[in-house]
Amino acid sequence: MHMQTHQGRRRLRAVALGLALGLAGLSGRVHAASNDNNVEWNGLFHDQGPLFDSAPEPTATQPVMLTFRTFKGDITSANIKYYDSGDGQFHWVPMHWARNDATGTFDYWQGTIPASGSEKYYRFQINDGSKTVWYNAQGIWDSEQPFGDFFIVPGFKTPDWMKNGVMYQIFPDRFYDGDRHNDIRTGEYCYKGHCTEKHAWGTSVFASPGGDNNLVFFGGDLAGIDRKLGYIKRTVGADILYLNPIFLAPTVHKYDVADYYQVDPAFGTNGELHELIENIHRRGNGPRGRIILDGVFNHTGDTNRWFDKYGDWPTPGAYESQSSPWYGYYTFQQWPNTYSSFFGYDTLPKLDYGASGSAVRQAIYGSRHSVVQTYLGPKWRIDGWRLDAAEYLDAGGNGGDDDTNHQIMRELRQAVKSVNPDAEILGEYWGVAGPWVDSGDQWDGAMNYNGFTDPVSRWITGEDEGGNPNAIDTTTFDAWLHGTRADIPGNVQQTMTNFLSSHDIPRFATRAGGDIWKTYLALIFQMTYVGTPTIYYGDEYGMQGGADPDDRRTFDWSQGSLGNRAVALTHRLTQIRDAYPALRTGSFMSLLTDNADKLYAYGRFDATNRIAVALNNDSTTHDVTLPVWQLSVVDGSTLTDQLTGQRYVVQNGEVTVSVQGHFGAILAQ
Repeated sequence: MHMQTHQGRRRLRAVALGLALGLAGLSGRVHAASNDNNVEWNGLFHDQGPLFDSAPEPTATQPVMLTFRTFKGDITSANIKYYDSGDGQFHWVPMHWARNDATGTFDYWQGTIPASGSEKYYRFQINDGSKTVWYNAQGIWDSEQPFGDFFIVPGFKTPDWMKNGVMYQIFPDRFYDGDRHNDIRTGEYCYKGHCTEKHAWGTSVFASPGGDNNLVFFGGDLAGIDRKLGYIKRTVGADILYLNPIFLAPTVHKYDVADYYQVDPAFGTNGELHELIENIHRRGNGPRGRIILDGVFNHTGDTNRWFDKYGDWPTPGAYESQSSPWYGYYTFQQWPNTYSSFFGYDTLPKLDYGASGSAVRQAIYGSRHSVVQTYLGPKWRIDGWRLDAAEYLDAGGNGGDDDTNHQIMRELRQAVKSVNPDAEILGEYWGVAGPWVDSGDQWDGAMNYNGFTDPVSRWITGEDEGGNPNAIDTTTFDAWLHGTRADIPGNVQQTMTNFLSSHDIPRFATRAGGDIWKTYLALIFQMTYVGTPTIYYGDEYGMQGGADPDDRRTFDWSQGSLGNRAVALTHRLTQIRDAYPALRTGSFMSLLTDNADKLYAYGRFDATNRIAVALNNDSTTHDVTLPVWQLSVVDGSTLTDQLTGQRYVVQNGEVTVSVQGHFGAILAQ
């Protein structure tokens, strides 16, 4: 949502600094592993990447073979311990030695969890004689932990195009004016005592004194987006478009919907939306693309035909008459002026979802003619919905985040998938989204404020996502990332949207003090980390902007080409990501954290490629020695930096690369 009110309600996870992963000491290879009643933590690894999990998205009839890595000859036995929600019991699976890795450094142990339709959670027990350690998604432990296990959710499929894509988010009025004839003029209409203002492209987003920032228009529209699809697909390299709301509404942000079935005239016509969707799906302007629309389903605007506060529609709305067909769509404490709304904004009356099968549920998602199903259906064929303020949908004016909210989300998922099983359901949530994604029956993923935007901002800019001083060091950064990945299933991790900025927070480049090199560093991380890279329009060139509405400035098209170094870097990074599935669905392993020199390194790998990424968050150049033996890269093999073309030969399991300040290296085998 466009309001800043979320920030006070975020439930940021406590960063588990006690993850004793020993990452800082990974540079020296351990050769002395043996059966000595001591498990070498440095050799242990498992995640749900393709080398370690035979069925990351199993059906109810697929067993799941798990692979676990240890140092060669280090342990005497290993077991999988899993909880099965089907019978409410823990079960044990003994693991057997399977093979060594290519370097001869590691053993791989395997065991299989039998097929069934029930959700399961697993951890590993690793034994060397009398010594036992435990390994789960949160880390390595000397004692068994009651939380942080890996997930197995049979029948839960998140869209592969989302895992493999790059998303581009557009605030329509501020991207490109493709049709001057539909521009809103100054004084064209008034709302809540203020009138519209037309500002010249590139000028201030703030209203004149006494005006309303939400009524400032620049002229961006669907025709403009359509004309720039080649830039989005080819120059930037994004193949998923997410549009902030486009339906009829009085404000520029359109989170106050008046009619879900009509494109706002300032943005174009329904026909132009249809044409835009078709052109996104076509291959002529770049790869086949996808489009996700913003679904504002927690509330409507007070001008909505269902509410009709100002008598704009021919049939009386809930505000006008208690016998209105839509009276029950809202919750009135005292009709007509006291009603439940989004955070008390009387312009945003809250929808009352009532009980299962209610008229509101049918209108929003339940019937073939509902908003959700109409746009997914054969006429429009959009590819997914982003659910605005998704945690708040509820009945009776309640605040959401409860059993009714989850019931609504389960029904909404069934409705979406009944029309298009491959459609994306992306929830807006600023904290730990586990309650909506862990069971596979609600969202496919969430906007990753908690697991990406906030920690990246703190580490690189020294400010949190809201622009407040709040720096963290590299070790804390790594632990935060690890913990937030562990909160959710693997196939959800791969579809979380990883953005540097959004329409609700100050721009990354402004938090970075205008240092474009910090944007370079952030882009390199964004394109090599787990999840769907999501570029908020203009972030690819370092667009600046403060808090809402300044984070919604107009796109500077003098910067929108490969002649801009940041855009050129973005283009190269999306090419690299596209070339290596390991960067999209491969394992993630931390390799090095160095607080003194502000260095961070990690591996992304699968059966085909091993990639080591080194990031330098300092302002000066540093040499980084990467322990690529941890990725089973053999001595004498060559790694090539995908950003510079420089080649490195592995010696003693390591390569040393010189990395400029606020930049990175992507070494691929």
